[in-house]
Amino acid sequence: MIILLFRLLLLIAIAFIIYTAYKFIVNPKRKLELARDKKQFYFHDNKENTKENFLMTLKGHVFEGEKYLGTTEDSFEVINISVSVHNPEKLQGLDREDLYFMEKEILIRYPYASIEWKYPMNRLIIQPLRNHDE
Repeated sequence: MIILLFRLLLLIAIAFIIYTAYKFIVNPKRKLELARDKKQFYFHDNKENTKENFLMTLKGHVFEGEKYLGTTEDSFEVINISVSVHNPEKLQGLDREDLYFMEKEILIRYPYASIEWKYPMNRLIIQPLRNHDE
């Protein structure tokens, strides 16, 4: 009886360890940090929650986008996004084309949004993306 109970507890402990490891591996915040460390692009967002900001990383920099809900002709959509950077003093190596790339990625996810870049990134933007592609 005691051996059976011990085996059951061991099985539960192993299942818990596997579950915890799985949750750690698929954690989006961990993926964001990993992409930041590798200087890759990653976009973390919960589209169902318009009050939750999205995070993205590019070239080792982390950006945060604040979403604002509004109306289009047919529905309520995210119509304005304000993007700021964590640690703006470390933006060395980022260029205008990187901002245009991130803007395109945001517009893929939020096609009705206008994007406002916060200081100091707004100094790098000369013209809006919609005019840039023409």
